[in-house]
Amino acid sequence: MCDKQARQQQHDVELADVFRMHGEAYCKANTLTPEQYKVMHAIQNCRTSILGGHVDECDLCGARQNSYNSCRNRHCPKCESFKAAQWLQARQAELLPVPYFHLVFTLPHELNTLVLYNKRLLYHLLFQSSWKTLKILGKDPERLNGEMGMLSILHTWGQNLSQHNHVHCIVPGGALTENGQWNPSKSKFLFPVKVMSKIFRGIYVTKLRELYEANELKLPPSTNREALLKELMKKNWNIYAKEPFASPKQLLNYLGRYTHKIAISNTRILSCDENTVTFKWRDYSDGNKIKIMKLNAHEFIRRFLQHVLPDRFMRIRNFGFLGNASKQKKIPIIQKLLNYTPKPPKEKQDVKTRVLELTGKDISICPICKEGRLKRVGTLHSKFGATQFDTS
Repeated sequence: MCDKQARQQQHDVELADVFRMHGEAYCKANTLTPEQYKVMHAIQNCRTSILGGHVDECDLCGARQNSYNSCRNRHCPKCESFKAAQWLQARQAELLPVPYFHLVFTLPHELNTLVLYNKRLLYHLLFQSSWKTLKILGKDPERLNGEMGMLSILHTWGQNLSQHNHVHCIVPGGALTENGQWNPSKSKFLFPVKVMSKIFRGIYVTKLRELYEANELKLPPSTNREALLKELMKKNWNIYAKEPFASPKQLLNYLGRYTHKIAISNTRILSCDENTVTFKWRDYSDGNKIKIMKLNAHEFIRRFLQHVLPDRFMRIRNFGFLGNASKQKKIPIIQKLLNYTPKPPKEKQDVKTRVLELTGKDISICPICKEGRLKRVGTLHSKFGATQFDTS
């Protein structure tokens, strides 16, 4: 089976097709960062003969098919679902029988350009400022009077691929006090949104000023530092708070959709021609209506690539008693206080078993006769874009 036929069986148009058709011209017309260049080519080559693979043969009808390797890049729409499933499986043992709150901390759009020049610093500051906001309120003797926990997920995009920098925060409803007791949250929305907003704004802008004064920021042309800082302090910073999840199962279902999400999935791309890319998007400001957007191909690529993260930047982080340095000790203590025994984590599953569990599709069944089993009979080696068949 050729690469093109394999792609058509999966989906008519993919992000990789956009890069194959317009990527070379875009690279010639624009300056890319090493990370952006790496992401574009990884997605373009994912599950093609360029990366090599293996050959399967049906033990009943004898039909053979090629299966090509994945790029495993975290920005690739084909590679993240299995990673998300593995990540969720590991979270099962950390669940608590308490309400889980969903908060979204968003940076004002006035910071968009500065963020693009300083992604690593200002994304990190977004994580730290949102956590410090909850930490301050959680330690307040008039509130929870203890240490809270938070799981935070960075998203940098809106539905139309515009820049929209925010973190989704999942927060267990309670705190572990210094004397080893669990103090549950009794509020419907954890903390007042206006209070959180003011603290969040103050922490972020204060630290931003410190970074300015220490000359640690790369400044866009014509940046008026003082004017920007004053404008940021005048604005009401947006924090969105939802009611708690109904159950840990509902929480895991939600996390499955959000943890390894990327800027756009293949299912949203409708068409790509010589000039434009057309895709679906949801307009949250207009009753969540599904709309169609058509962009110049180079503008579409620009919007997607602006969401490429710095190399090795962690976009999922844990804080407080959920932090990597604390959870192995503190989660069992809290579970014991709440008289709760989590389900033991499942044994690590191979790709075939996990795909079957997630989709109901058995990828070991022959797609031709629908009855035989596929057995690996050879390896496909990639060499200068050519495929070699090796049965050794």
